[in-house]
Amino acid sequence: MATAIQASHIIAYDGSEHRHLQNGIVVYEGNTITHVGQTYDGPIDDTIDATGKVVTPGFINTHAHLAGSPLDKSFIEDRGNPQFYMSGLFEFLPARGGAMTSDDARACVDFSLVELLRSGTTTILEMGGQSDYVASQAGHLGLRAYVGPMYRSGRWYTPDGKRVAYEWDEAAGRDGLRHAVECIERNQGSYNDRIRGFLSPSQVDTCTAGLLQETQRLAEQLDVPVQIHVSQSVNEFQEMLQRNGSTPIAWLRDIGVLNPRVLLGHAIIIGGSSWANYPPGDVSIIAEHGCSVAHAPWVFARRGIAMESFQRYLDAGITMTLGTDTCPQNMIQAMRWAAVISKLMDRNTEVATARDVFNTATLGGATALGRDDLGRIAPGAKADLLIFDGETLNMAPLRDPVKNLVYYAEMEDLHTVIIDGRTVVEQGRVLAADQREVARRLQQAGEQMWPRMAEHDWDGRDVDQLSPLTFPSWTGSA
Repeated sequence: MATAIQASHIIAYDGSEHRHLQNGIVVYEGNTITHVGQTYDGPIDDTIDATGKVVTPGFINTHAHLAGSPLDKSFIEDRGNPQFYMSGLFEFLPARGGAMTSDDARACVDFSLVELLRSGTTTILEMGGQSDYVASQAGHLGLRAYVGPMYRSGRWYTPDGKRVAYEWDEAAGRDGLRHAVECIERNQGSYNDRIRGFLSPSQVDTCTAGLLQETQRLAEQLDVPVQIHVSQSVNEFQEMLQRNGSTPIAWLRDIGVLNPRVLLGHAIIIGGSSWANYPPGDVSIIAEHGCSVAHAPWVFARRGIAMESFQRYLDAGITMTLGTDTCPQNMIQAMRWAAVISKLMDRNTEVATARDVFNTATLGGATALGRDDLGRIAPGAKADLLIFDGETLNMAPLRDPVKNLVYYAEMEDLHTVIIDGRTVVEQGRVLAADQREVARRLQQAGEQMWPRMAEHDWDGRDVDQLSPLTFPSWTGSA
């Protein structure tokens, strides 16, 4: 069945870069785009009138944790221990994660998938522990998903709120890798090849060299991507320097696990940055080995931390990709945060332009995944398409659609989402989900989780001690 989208604005791909096509037409048959141009004289079975609208490729979100991130809301904001350089990894994440049940995690997954679709993610890389559930639910809702169950040789924790300690279990790491491979084999290619897998060793400081080297061997054998959290906190950076006498990224190079199939999650606390106070060199290592970086600006910005020069990575020729990591799982906002924070850090309005961050959200993710059929509107590409209303208060007046999307658009401006040739969001509504119901279930999960947090905090603090309410509760009358 041939479907034509006649649109006022199309962000099309000419074989080398995105182009702005005005008053054009996109045709797709089945799940594949067959024509992009000003006119089309072939047979058409159905037409979508996108007059006054903007058609773009779907966004590729390369870093997310769907089974927990929504429950960061109303808990993790405005808090950070200076002992851990404001990172929430060592106190807030264990309290939240430990207090969650499997049902809570599934409520998070269901909420996350709806949020992703409503904000334009058509391909998601999910790092977590509910991967089979993510695969089945993403398949049901129509999302394109790469699932990567995380595994590690040890865990970090704080015994006293002053230092980070490590507890090691190498056998658990090997078992985790085996289970991750089994998960990939179970799900790879399902739902019309929308579901694939990748290997996700959790963090550079919680994995042994042997586990990471075995990961690389299996990634080559399975022909799948790899993503690891690296250079994401000052504590991690200092720990790796003490262990190995080299930066986290240099250590990965030294053990032979850097190559073009590797995405580095964050890579933000690096040699040459003020946070690390260590000589530069990491950006060059990333570039030399062809790795990609999954940049998630919001998760750091909310704690007062920022990548100190997005432009430095681009100038080095590094493939930059974009992820949400935590809530909100909204790629429209992620592009905006990437652009604005980068301008602030470089004190230069002409860096991290709308072009740069839009490319990062589309072509960058496709390159990192080795997919020349994603992130673009071109013949032969998958029919993963977004249709934005160009006549809203956010989008009008419309001259340059990409600038308007990056700097002004909101979730409600996204009218239609098409994935694999199938319409999954129409008039802003996810067709295969009850949005109010997933929000209700998430609220219920939060109300069940918050009272359990004290059991999982090193000091036994309850949720109101870990994260005091913005204003005290009203107990009297005026």
